[in-house]
Order: sequence, then C-alpha cells, then structure tokens
Amino acid sequence: MSRLTILIAAIFFSIATMSARSIKGEVRSDKDSTIVAGASCRLMSGSQFINGVTTDNKGVFDISTNVRSKLVLEVSMTGFSAAEIVIESDKNVDVGTIYLSESVVLDEVQATANAMTDAKGRTIIFPSGTDVKASSTAVSLFQKLPLAGLEANPINRSLSVDGGTPVILINGVPSTIDDLNALQPKDIAKIEFSRITPARYADRGNRGFLNITLKKRNDGGQVYIWGRSAVNTAFVDGNVRAAYHQGPSQFTLSYNPSWRNYQQVYDNKTESYIGDDFRVDLEEHDRNPFYYHFHNIGLKYDYSPDVNTLFSATFRMNPSYDGSRSLADITDSYLGDYKNNNTTSGKDLAPSLDLFFKKDFNDKNALEVQVVGTLSSSDYRRNNKYLYSDGTTSDYVMDVDSRRRSLISEISYIHQFSDKTSLSAGYQNTVSHSTNTYLTTDYKPVLTENNNYVYARLGQQVGKVYFSVASGAKLYWIKNDMNKRHFIRNLTSAQISWNISQKWNMAGAFQYSPSIPSLSALTDYPQQQSPYLISNGNPDLKVAQNFTYQLMPSYQYKKFNTSLLMTYQHIGDFVMNDMFYLGDKMFLSQSVNARKSWYAGANLNMKLSGIYGFGANVNIGVDHYETMGSNWGHHLTSFNASFTLWWNKGPYTISYWRKIPGKYLSGNRVGKSENGDALSFEYQPDKHWTLGASWMYMFESKGTQYPAWGYSSVNPYYRERYIKNNGNMVVLSVSYSTDFGSIFRSSRRSLNNSDNGSSLLKL
Repeated sequence: MSRLTILIAAIFFSIATMSARSIKGEVRSDKDSTIVAGASCRLMSGSQFINGVTTDNKGVFDISTNVRSKLVLEVSMTGFSAAEIVIESDKNVDVGTIYLSESVVLDEVQATANAMTDAKGRTIIFPSGTDVKASSTAVSLFQKLPLAGLEANPINRSLSVDGGTPVILINGVPSTIDDLNALQPKDIAKIEFSRITPARYADRGNRGFLNITLKKRNDGGQVYIWGRSAVNTAFVDGNVRAAYHQGPSQFTLSYNPSWRNYQQVYDNKTESYIGDDFRVDLEEHDRNPFYYHFHNIGLKYDYSPDVNTLFSATFRMNPSYDGSRSLADITDSYLGDYKNNNTTSGKDLAPSLDLFFKKDFNDKNALEVQVVGTLSSSDYRRNNKYLYSDGTTSDYVMDVDSRRRSLISEISYIHQFSDKTSLSAGYQNTVSHSTNTYLTTDYKPVLTENNNYVYARLGQQVGKVYFSVASGAKLYWIKNDMNKRHFIRNLTSAQISWNISQKWNMAGAFQYSPSIPSLSALTDYPQQQSPYLISNGNPDLKVAQNFTYQLMPSYQYKKFNTSLLMTYQHIGDFVMNDMFYLGDKMFLSQSVNARKSWYAGANLNMKLSGIYGFGANVNIGVDHYETMGSNWGHHLTSFNASFTLWWNKGPYTISYWRKIPGKYLSGNRVGKSENGDALSFEYQPDKHWTLGASWMYMFESKGTQYPAWGYSSVNPYYRERYIKNNGNMVVLSVSYSTDFGSIFRSSRRSLNNSDNGSSLLKL
C-alpha cells in the first residue's frame, strides 16, 4: 500500500512538473547596464498573484508556474521605475535582459516619467508618456526633447546637430535617418545624446551622436506604414517597415520612397567677375524647375543562437534619379543680353552587403567584426548652353560615368574593468577603386584610396565625476591618376561630466579633428562652366586643423529642463571656395586653404511639458564668426531660434513648429539657413491609425528661401533663391501600425553599413 501511495504521488508530481512552464531573464540598470540584484519579479493574472522571486546576485530570475494563460511579469526595485511585460506564449519564455530606468527624486516626490539624466558624458532621456502620446512620428518626438544643439525638422523629416549630420545608432546599430523615421515613438525606451562625436566615429565627419534604445520584445512581428502628400504641389514621402522574429532569427524589410517635382523655383542673382584688366557685371533671372525620386530598400537578417552571439546580414539598395533645368535671362555688361539653358540629370545606384558578427565572451569583454562591400554607379549629364543675341551659341558639357568599388572592414574590442572603468579600441579600413569616364574627352582617370583609422578610448568614473579621453591615428593614402597624397594625422578628444546634484550637471569637452580633403576635392580636372568660369579640384589642399572647446551646464526641476552650450572653435588652414583671375577674361573657382577661421556661440534650450496637455521646447542661439585670408578678413554675428508648441487631449494633438534661421559665414561667403514653419493637427482614432493635416510655410508666398552673398574682391555677388511650390503647402498624412506578438530587438553594433563616398566632383 505504501509503495502504491508513493507511485501515485510520483505520477501526480511528474504530471505537475510536465505542465509547469518557466519564465526567466535578467535585470539590469538602463543607465549603465549594471546588474540589479534583489529586484522583485512577480507573475500576475489580472489582479491575481501567481508566483514571484527576486533576482540573484547576477541579476537573474527564473519563475515557474502551471498557469498556461496570458500573464503579466512585473519587475520592480526601489529607486527604479517598474516594468511590465506581457507573456502570451504558453511555453517556456526567456525574456532576455530587462532594463529598469532609474527614477528621479524631486523634492521627496518620486517621478517615473519625463526623466533626463547625464551619465558618462551623455544626456540620457527616457521619453515621457505625455510626449509620446503627443507624437505620431519619431521626428515629432525629438522636437519635444530638451536636447540643446539638435534640430528636428518635421518638413524634411531630418535631424541635425549644430548644423551637421549626427551619428545615429538604433540599439547600437549604425542607422540612417530613414531607419529612424520608420520607428514609432511608443517603441523608443531611451535616447542617449551627445554633441561630441565619440572617438569611434570621429573619422566620418559627423556632428553629434544619438543612440536610441528600443523596448525589448520577443517572438512576433510588426508592420508600420506611413505616407504623406501635399494637395497643392508634387510632394510625396512614404515609409514601409515589416519585421518578424521567430526563435533565434529576425527578418526586416524596409522601403522608403520620396518624390518631388517642383516647377516654380526661382533664382535672382547679381554678380561681378573682376580681374586685373577685365571686369564684367552680370544680372541673372532664372526659373529652375527640378525633380527627384529615390527608393531606399533594405533587407536584413539577424541570427542570435544565444544572448552572447549575433550574426547579421544586411542588403541595401538605393536607386535614385534627379534632374533640373535652368531657363535664364542674363544681362551682361560685356557680351550684352543673352539666354542660358542648363539641363542636368543624374542616375545613381549603390547596392551594398553588410556582414557583421558580435561575441560577448562574458560581462567584461566583447568583440565586433564587420565587412561591408559596395558597388556604386553614378551617371551624370550636364549641358550648359548659352544663346547670344547674334545667333551664336556656346555649349559647356559635362557627361561622366563614375564606377566605384569599395570594401569597409572593422574590428572593435570593448573591455569593462569594472562598472566605473572601461576601455575600447579598434581598427577601421576602407579601400576603394573608382573610375570616372568623361564622355566628351574620353579621359578616364582611376582613383584609389586606402583609409586606415586606429583608436583607443578610456572612460573612468570617480565619485560624481566622469571623464574620458580618446586618441586615434588616421593614415590616408590616395592616388588620383598622376597625383599621389599621403596623410597621417592624429584625432583626440576628452570629456568630463560632473553630476553636481539631481538638478545640476556641468560638462566640458575638447576635440581635435583634422579635416582631410576628400577624393573629389583633390581631383585635378578643369571643367568650363560658363563663358568666364572654369572649376577644378585642388591636389595641393592642406589638412584643416579643427580645435573645439565646449562647456555645458544643465538644470532640471520637475517638468522644466534647461541647458546652455557655449562653444569656441578655431580652424587653422581653413578650407573654403575662392575665385581667381587666370587672364584672358577667364576665372577659376577652386577650394583653397585660408589662414584661419574661428567661431564662438551660445545655445540655450528650455523645455516645459505635461501642463494640462500643453508643452513647449525653445532653442535660442547667438553665433559669431570670423574668417581671415592673406589680405582680407570678415566677421559676422547672427541670432537664430526655433520653438515647438503642442497640446494633446485624448486622441487629438495640435502642434506648431517654427524656425527663425540665422546667418553663417564661410570664408568670404555668407548664407542664411533654411526657413520653415508648420501647423499640424493629428487624430488617432485607435491604436492602429493616425490621420494628420499640416499647413507648412504659412503665409510664405515664396516658400523656402535661401539668400546668400559673397564678399570676394574677384567675385562679389548676391543671390536670392526660393521654391514657391512650398509656399502655403497643405500636407495630408496617414499611418497604420499593427503588432502581432512581439519583436526581437537585441542586436548591438556600432559600424558602418554602407559606403557613401564619391570620387566625382559634380558642378
């Protein structure tokens, strides 16, 4: 009888064990990825508690349960915001790493939203629920974030940092603005931002750094479709993204088309060419219709057999087509009145294959390896025809086919000595072979480059102070037909950040970044553009020496954030475009080295949000420029501003964005940044659909405007360019998204995934 009882008990125990399932994972801090031990992990079915454990000293938990229905995993820890994960599968589930956001304590009140901190030299923002709710796109979310120096343009759907293109990572993966535009605000968990480009990317010519961390999800898929079009002009943008994950694999397909066809584009220009024995004054009135359409297509496969290993393959193709015409009436003080017809067209294709492998050996050591191959082709056609009053004509043709093959490779090693000390080092190499075939002359130069970059970076936390120092060496060899150039230069940066209190932070930075001339800028092949002008590259260009110093205090209190950035930059051997008289009524346009250029500026950012659905984000800047050549000097002081106002109530959001453009000085040329404003209304009837309407360039009959003028003693000019098609533009948009299950997003990489270099100097 006792044996029978034991047998029956064993059978029941085996059945119970067979029906049980396991929910496991690990918990880390979202601030610095350190282990969170002792966190409470509870399984809930509605309001009913099922089972619970706490994480061990490695941050790991494993909960067993016999319940097969949908459950909610609640993870909480004192000092952190709680996290909830829906468990829909009835099988064993490994949720991977759960990152808890540190709560911000403000006057004894714990806030779990709208959090902004400064850590390891970067500003870290956890977008608040109110900001996410009031944003239908990733760019509209970035408009609402207090990131000094970052400009989010909802018209162009672009991001810039201090006027340059930032490095964008999504879950550590190098990404494009199209990848960012494919994200939904609700999927963004954390944003790391820095106005200083990290050492690893210092060789790319970018400004600023963004790393976007997405919310962790598991098996399942997602489809996101977005599109917009103007009702009164040829303006269409789209975005389609589909992703599916099953087991260790994830597939992602993306397509981002864009089309413009503008007919009301105008240029009014007055200029002079002044030589020792010759002067001509020109007045020109153009209509410059143009079109373009491009199609960015991406197919990506990720394979991760375990949490420490990742293989990724990405194929990209971006066919693009563009064309423009210039129909000009010219008054010439030397040749009289005549007409100019200029037609330009281009066709570009650059398929690339990106192979990537990452291995985390343990919590302290990781290795990344990548190889990217690109085959690019560019067919460029340009015919500049002048029709004189006596019936004669002059044609200046530039027809060229460019073919480029390149291979980019990189190896990177990261070592964490402790949670306070880290070391990273790596080596990058780019080799390319380009052939430009000039069809009118049968000239066929071959251009090659070998670009090497090796770097190391050390970061150290000492109490409330974090500092880092990085240094690298760039070794650049190029051969341009008969010309050879070798460059060996150092790149150095240093950062320090002091978290004075939970309200105050002070940061500083230094960066030395020499600007080595591009392959196209060094191309020695003169081409005549007009009766008076020849353009050419300059194989004798020197390397510009850039020294940048920055100081960044910031303050946050409850729903208010503000930061101030003060910058000083000095550039020796500054590269600029200049004009020279060659004699015989001909002039040369060419890049040269000026003596120096320096810039000083201050940018103030203020953000207030969550006030009964209202929010505001304001940027105010003052810039001062000075440039100096051998016998000339210029200076300029300019003011700029931009602001975003929004209000959200339930499914409705109203927002207004305006940019007050500032002037800038480059050599002896002055320009003004692009103007813009947009009043937008959005309606979200459910969690899938968003309908929108925008009025852009309000009351701007000339639309987008680009005034510019030059102080050159050889070529003074004033130009007014405007795109009337954009004026008072009404744009309708619609988006649809759906989730089925959840999505795998755990790849982490930091390398190039395409080659955007060019050996062709287009005029």
